[in-house]
Amino acid sequence: MSKVRVYRVIGKIIKPNFQTTFQKEVRALNPENAVEKVYNILGSKHRVKRFQIKIGEVKEINLEDIKDPIIRQLTQGEG
Repeated sequence: MSKVRVYRVIGKIIKPNFQTTFQKEVRALNPENAVEKVYNILGSKHRVKRFQIKIGEVKEINLEDIKDPIIRQLTQGEG
């Protein structure tokens, strides 16, 4: 059975009249699933298409480094 890990995905949104950087923390089984989840979140909440998102870095983070309180609570509750 696979273990769920926490990943921090850092990237950039590039739209015609708008550019910004983002940093999302997600729970996933592997880095590919984490990137897919970020695509889903940004697409549904901010109406950003996949080709407008440039992923810069995906890294696994420890419990001490989690900034999102909801992700932290979910991760602590498992252990």
